[in-house]
Amino acid sequence: MEKEAKKQKMPAFLVIDEVKKAIIGKDACIVQAMAAILAGGHILLNDIPGVGKTRLAMALSKAMSLKHNRVQFTPDVLPSDLTGFSMYRKETGTFRYQPGSIMCNLLLADEINRTSPKTQSALLEVMEEQKVTVDGISHPVPSPFIVIATQNPFGSAGTWMLPEAQLDRFMVCLKLGYPKMEDEIDILKGKQNEEEVQAVVTREGLQKMQEEADWIHVKDAIYHYAGDLVSQTRSHPMIDLGISPRGTINIIQMAKSMAYLRQRKYVVPEDIGEVFLPVCSHRLMLNAKARVAHMDAGQILGEILKTVPAPKSL
Repeated sequence: MEKEAKKQKMPAFLVIDEVKKAIIGKDACIVQAMAAILAGGHILLNDIPGVGKTRLAMALSKAMSLKHNRVQFTPDVLPSDLTGFSMYRKETGTFRYQPGSIMCNLLLADEINRTSPKTQSALLEVMEEQKVTVDGISHPVPSPFIVIATQNPFGSAGTWMLPEAQLDRFMVCLKLGYPKMEDEIDILKGKQNEEEVQAVVTREGLQKMQEEADWIHVKDAIYHYAGDLVSQTRSHPMIDLGISPRGTINIIQMAKSMAYLRQRKYVVPEDIGEVFLPVCSHRLMLNAKARVAHMDAGQILGEILKTVPAPKSL
């Protein structure tokens, strides 16, 4: 019976179960990361060292049979290391494109804020356009293409903050945080093992799930609710830079993915509320009033969620 129940599970749940073998006690974060991948978005993991950011990215890649590359960003990493370059072939007298590390399904950009702005900007085109341009020739990246970037919010010496334009290209910003005591004991006992993660979904299977998630129905009342929430960020007295239209689109895309994971064919207001903070927290620019009041983006977004009425009936 247990084997039959496992066979009936949605492929997305099988992926989540496999990732839980490598990441203990962070189920909500794993679900949000999976939802972002189903929505075709990129993920920023902004947290302290040693909590499992890289492990999470590697486990997701392994469970979904994705070709992945990992780049440890340092000041000497060049844009061509990512995008590739043209190499002269003496025997043919022509130049041939030599692919960079970005030619994969999942790129892990480890400590992205430790490389130069020029290298960071090399990610902009590919994250948005799904292609790189070298010597005037465009080269499409494999499909699906996902960037999972990590950064440490502390220890800013020798780092370059990501510009707002690049932050806006990440669908969600997630934080794993410290594990609970019982989870940390399980980690100490060796119950967290990345090697146990098995491939349970193919690349084609992931693309099919992405298409199915995109078919989730959204009523006009939900669109208006998302629009009202975003509008509040643009007029809030403690916010200088509110949510962009791209951010509003990402809210709907993430909400559709959450509804898909909840095995619903339509989005409800709770889906919007669940994704509002991870989609929006990294896109806001707070002003001096927020700093004086010791308010962060999460607190302000939480207040907005409480003040904007959700549609009562759909």
